[in-house]
Amino acid sequence: MRIGIDNYGLHPLGLSPLETIQWAIDHKADGVAFSGLNENDQKLITPDYLRDIRQFASEYDLYIEWGGAQHIPLDMGSWAAKDIFEVNRKAASEAEALGTGIVRSCSGGLMRWKPDSPATDIFLQEMAGALKAQRQMLIDCNVILAIETHFEFTTHELRRLFEMCEAEPGEYLGICLDTMNLMTMLEDPISATERILPYVVSTHIKDGGILLNDDGMVSFPTEIGNGVIDIIKIINQLETLPWDIDLSVEDHGGDFPLPIFDPAFLSEFPDLTTHEMTEILLLTRQTQRKQEAGECIVVDREEWADHCEIRIAQDITALKKLMENR
Repeated sequence: MRIGIDNYGLHPLGLSPLETIQWAIDHKADGVAFSGLNENDQKLITPDYLRDIRQFASEYDLYIEWGGAQHIPLDMGSWAAKDIFEVNRKAASEAEALGTGIVRSCSGGLMRWKPDSPATDIFLQEMAGALKAQRQMLIDCNVILAIETHFEFTTHELRRLFEMCEAEPGEYLGICLDTMNLMTMLEDPISATERILPYVVSTHIKDGGILLNDDGMVSFPTEIGNGVIDIIKIINQLETLPWDIDLSVEDHGGDFPLPIFDPAFLSEFPDLTTHEMTEILLLTRQTQRKQEAGECIVVDREEWADHCEIRIAQDITALKKLMENR
C-alpha cells in the first residue's frame, strides 16, 4: 500500500496542485489525493495543466486521485433542487485526463445538526435518482465516484444508497473511507469499515479522539498514533479488497460537537445500536486517558495554519512506522 496525502490539510499554505506534488515529493509521500481545489487553483485547470500534473506525478511514480464531485442534488442552504450532473461530468473528465480512476465526492452537508433539514430518506431518494442517471457517464470516463464518509450519512445509509442505485462494488459508485469521520457519525470505526468495506476505493487516513462533556460528545482529529482509532486494524481490512488501496493522510484542526443528550439529535441515528454506542463510550475513556497523558491534543481550526505542514509530515512518518511495525 502506498502512503500519500490529501491536499485539504495543506490548504493554508496556498500551494498550487503542482506545488502540492512537489511538497509530497519533498516529504517522501507516495501520492496526492486532490479532494478539492480553491477558487484560484480551479482557474489553473486547463487540459495543458492537467497534462503537466499527470506527467510530473508519473516522473516520480506518484498516485493521483481527484475531487470536486458532489452527490447531493440539493442546495445545502435552501434545500432547493440542484443539478450536479455537469459538476460531476467536469470532475470525471478531469480525472480521466489525469489517468486516475477515483473522483472524491463531498457535498458538505451537516443535515443532522440542522433541525429544519429534510429527512434522511428524502436525501437518499434524491441522491439515488441523480446518481443512477450518471452511471453511464462515469463508466465512460472510467472513474468511480467515491463518496466520502463525511458528516452527511452513516455507513448503514450509504449501503442503502448503493442498493437503491443498483451499484455493484467496483462499478461506478464507491467510498472514500475517512477513518475519523466514522466516529463523528457515532459509528465504531472498525464496525463501520466492515459494513462499507466492499465499496471502499480510496481513503482519508485520519486519527482522532472523542470526549464526553456537559453538552454530549465532541470529536476531533489528532496526529496519527496519538488518537484512539485502530488504524492498523482498518488497514488490515482494506488489504482484503480485490483492488489496491492507497492510504492518503488527511489532517486538520477543529472539533465537532455531538449533542447526544438532545433526543431530537440522537433520533437522527436510528441505526445506532447499544453495542456500537458502548464501543463509542469506550473510545471516550481511551481519549480521556490519552489526553491526560499529554496526547490527543485539539488544535483550534484558526491555528491550523501554524501546525499543518509539520503535522502532516509527522503523519506520513507515523503511518509508515505503523505499517512497518505491525
